[in-house]
Amino acid sequence: MSLSTSNPDHQARNPVTGVRGMNDLLPHETEIWQFMEQGFRLVLQNHGYQEIRLPLIERTELFQHSIGDSTDIVQKEMYTFADRNDESLTLRPEGTAGVMRAVIEHGLFHQPQRLWYMGPMFRYERPQKGRYRQFHQFGVELLGYQGVEADAEIIAISARLWRFLGIDDLKLQLNMLGSEKSRFRYRQVLQTYLRQHAHRLDEVSKLRLDTNPLRILDSKNPEVRAVLEEAPLLDDFLSEEDKLRCSHLCTLLDDMGIDYHKNSRLVRGLDYYDGAVFEWVTTRLGAQNAVCAGGRYDGLAEKIGGSATPAAGFAIGLERLVALLETLNQLPTTSHLHAYLLYTSDQWTSAAFTLAESLRDKLPQLRMMVHCGGGSMKSRLRRADKSKAECALIIGEEELRDSRVQIKHMRSNAETLLIHRDQLAAWLQEHFRL
Repeated sequence: MSLSTSNPDHQARNPVTGVRGMNDLLPHETEIWQFMEQGFRLVLQNHGYQEIRLPLIERTELFQHSIGDSTDIVQKEMYTFADRNDESLTLRPEGTAGVMRAVIEHGLFHQPQRLWYMGPMFRYERPQKGRYRQFHQFGVELLGYQGVEADAEIIAISARLWRFLGIDDLKLQLNMLGSEKSRFRYRQVLQTYLRQHAHRLDEVSKLRLDTNPLRILDSKNPEVRAVLEEAPLLDDFLSEEDKLRCSHLCTLLDDMGIDYHKNSRLVRGLDYYDGAVFEWVTTRLGAQNAVCAGGRYDGLAEKIGGSATPAAGFAIGLERLVALLETLNQLPTTSHLHAYLLYTSDQWTSAAFTLAESLRDKLPQLRMMVHCGGGSMKSRLRRADKSKAECALIIGEEELRDSRVQIKHMRSNAETLLIHRDQLAAWLQEHFRL
């Protein structure tokens, strides 16, 4: 039944469009996402990690306590609303806090946990290439391991993901934030230095000066970065234990053949990070150069009401990773259909669908589409061609009478075949190496 267009109000109505910064993934785009997701699952499964699936909405206080009230995420970027019970809820802006909440709530800390998650996150910010209001992250969390080997393992996993995807363009940057005491001593000295140069700081940095001065180290403003060139270094305030952990981690990375660059200015935008932090960066995506970031966050569990728990992890921005793969021409080849099954007349519809189900039972890997929608034989062949299938399987009155199927090659000039129905599955299996 067709929709009526006689209603003038209906004719004048503009089509509803999507929300700005929240993008559709169309069929021609989803194949690369599936390729990445399958690779991530395989690598993490092989390392003994298990998937955890989390709600999109959490209590706002979870992110206030974990990410930090003074961060840009909490102050400016979260989608927060009151529900009908006047409880403040927030669309998740990141995944780690939700993982830690779930592990505490469900009592999973009776043993260490190796977990991974994947899904959409939400932040209200100006949409631009590589940064959207709904974006997707893949994250890995290793909970319950105090030793430096935990930091080394998650970095090694991220490096293996790049190898799986065929990426050799990413560079690892590494820093040691140190213990809370080390950061406190450094924070005081850094504040004193930056106040002496406050007239050269931008407004964002001035706001951070009293709330979280370490975040100023991450500024992209050239004038602020010029000020930071002479700023004291966190390395000079690390305890001997911090330095030993950093040295041990670097040794493990060296032994595994993972190259890295020590970046003393590297900090993370979330307050819960402590200890070692890292980023995988590229020069191919402009300002949005970090594709993967993570580190240790031993204090997060206590921030949200749990017991002290060592933890480390990372998250990958999937939109940025897709953009990087596009610049490297590392997109997977399209998985075209093997066959398009068509019938010369609608009276043979039942026979065609019966044959299709039989073939799918015998050949689970067969990629086949069955014709729908009638039309002339010419139009049916035209649809078979547009499907990009390698061959058309044709049945008509003569084929059904003789229990045969006509095979027409759509991508070559090979001779059309007429094969017995009982031999069709074997022919498809051999021809397409299924």
